[in-house]
Amino acid sequence: MTQDIETSRLTVNGLGAYLAQPAGGSRSGMLLLPMVTGIGEQVREWAGAIAATGVTALVWDPWHGPSSDDTSMPDLLAKMPELDDAVAMDEQTQLLDHLFGELGCTRAGVIGWCLGGRFALILGGRDHRLSGVVAYHPTVPGETPPNHTMDAVAHAGLIKAPVMMLYPTADELVPRSRFDELQAALQGRSAGASLIHVYPDAEHGFSNKTRHGTPVNAEAFALSWPQVLEFVRVTTEI
Repeated sequence: MTQDIETSRLTVNGLGAYLAQPAGGSRSGMLLLPMVTGIGEQVREWAGAIAATGVTALVWDPWHGPSSDDTSMPDLLAKMPELDDAVAMDEQTQLLDHLFGELGCTRAGVIGWCLGGRFALILGGRDHRLSGVVAYHPTVPGETPPNHTMDAVAHAGLIKAPVMMLYPTADELVPRSRFDELQAALQGRSAGASLIHVYPDAEHGFSNKTRHGTPVNAEAFALSWPQVLEFVRVTTEI
């Protein structure tokens, strides 16, 4: 059943964020970690879809203001080397604290796309309050950039909660060997179910509607998204 939702921009300890929640709030929550677009239209749509299922969605802002709504993709991509893993983890933890605190959630998970998918795996390995982790085509490249100071593969192996990871085989940023490392780390855990999705010929970022002009990407998202929403519902259910 789809619920009425409320949306707003808010500030948490000086951090700008976006909130979509069922009317009246919810004790179930998700922290959303965007792709390079920041809190652009696409990510707000996903937040709304999650909130419509009865789960509060709080969105981290990686760029502290700019998004695909007002900034070109080349300019947003140029910001990537500025992201510091330790700073990002601190910001995401503060937002997770807000979900469990002021927003009144008693169970909460994390979902991320692309760069946010990588951070979701790292946060999942660091914060065992999380009830579930979703990593949509996480950007864990073959050659590690200097600002990637935290090992996503190692942290994936430390996650205690259920994990859903979605990988497109035509991912031009993440070679199959890196996916194999992530899959081995997840499936080698002693706790936490691993739901691994592989989408043949789909491309990096296939979830973004701007890539749905390519049928295989649109089909991959159409198949994956309902299952992701169900995973979110089940893992945050009170």
